[in-house]
Amino acid sequence: MIQAVTFDFWDTIAVDDSDEPKRAALGLPTKPQARLQLLMDEILRHHPEVAPERIARAFRHANERFRYLWKQAHVTPTVAERLREAYAFLGLAPTPGFSQLVRDIEEMELRIPPDPAPGVHEALATLAQRYKLGLISDAIHTPGRGIRQLLQRWGLYDSFECFVFSDEVGASKPAPLVFQRAIAALGVSPAEVVHVGDRERNDVEGAHAAGMRAILYTGVVDRGSDVTRADAVCRDFATLPELIAAL
Repeated sequence: MIQAVTFDFWDTIAVDDSDEPKRAALGLPTKPQARLQLLMDEILRHHPEVAPERIARAFRHANERFRYLWKQAHVTPTVAERLREAYAFLGLAPTPGFSQLVRDIEEMELRIPPDPAPGVHEALATLAQRYKLGLISDAIHTPGRGIRQLLQRWGLYDSFECFVFSDEVGASKPAPLVFQRAIAALGVSPAEVVHVGDRERNDVEGAHAAGMRAILYTGVVDRGSDVTRADAVCRDFATLPELIAAL
């Protein structure tokens, strides 16, 4: 019998990049463009001799390195670690404004936040009456502490009994460690937990490998529900309580 439910965050609880239209309406650049500009401004402020094109290459290198570690090693370097990779590519030590640069990037999605997924408030309120709830999320640019702030802003924070963030535990989905941390924190056995998320490899295969069941959520984006090995597919949060009860 299911005793607990864990959730992914991006494109499950939150609609990833739903903040981009808000930025465009304010005349702001996209988040990738803004991150590069912040890095460029900081480096050129102290090293005007560095060509902007080299800074852009360094930024691409750092992002490619991040994606490799995320996808292959199942870790997500922090924003500070990713930026240090760019500085090292340029042969530079971190500049005086490095700490502020890190904060500006980490808090970008707090200043202009994304939207919660449709129906998530009602679904969590219903599920919390019957199950223990947990959150398991990779941290790409917004760290775990920032995701906590988004949940508090939306009135969802208290729905969860545990939080597992990749930047805090040193591993990311589908690594078994992140699921094991949630299982231990919730005080249940793996077979008593179902994980809900939008990615087949990270959320479905990762949960199955940890002995949990998995529901593929497609309410924000459908990443292959026609070939999923999930125990169920949720296309609308309104149906989630029934799907879990059926398991």
